[in-house]
Amino acid sequence: MTLRLIATGGTFDKHYNELNGVLGFSESHMPEVIKRARLTIPVELEVLPLLDSLDMQDADRQRVLASCQAAGEKAIVIVHGTDTMPQTAAILGAANLGKTVVLTGAMIPYEIANSDALFNLGFACGVAQTLAPGVYVAMNGQVFAWNNVTKNRAAGVFEPL
Repeated sequence: MTLRLIATGGTFDKHYNELNGVLGFSESHMPEVIKRARLTIPVELEVLPLLDSLDMQDADRQRVLASCQAAGEKAIVIVHGTDTMPQTAAILGAANLGKTVVLTGAMIPYEIANSDALFNLGFACGVAQTLAPGVYVAMNGQVFAWNNVTKNRAAGVFEPL
């Protein structure tokens, strides 16, 4: 079994610019993250244009869908921004892909101390190999079906609808 990882950006993949104090995108952290996670399953990494999920448009979500449809792998993990993760999950869930697709992200960027990024990725990779085909959101040790998840912005957590 090979696991496909699709990076779309989000807080997970943001870099801190020390000169101006701004978080933004340059290269994906995913190659480094994969090495650091010491995944023993073969991984195929696909990096899409890195975006903050608040900047994602319908065309961007269709690109994610097309990548999932084209993937030969039956288990897919998508690193995505948390703000609109449920919206992308809904597009994928409605497509009935016949694959196990797990969206995950981070509340704190990977390169910042105490980030939840590495844990969330490892957790998502594990559940992607064991869950039945469908679309899920895996964040901070919990798994939610695509049609039963929301981000509680006040608490900074995902929860059922």
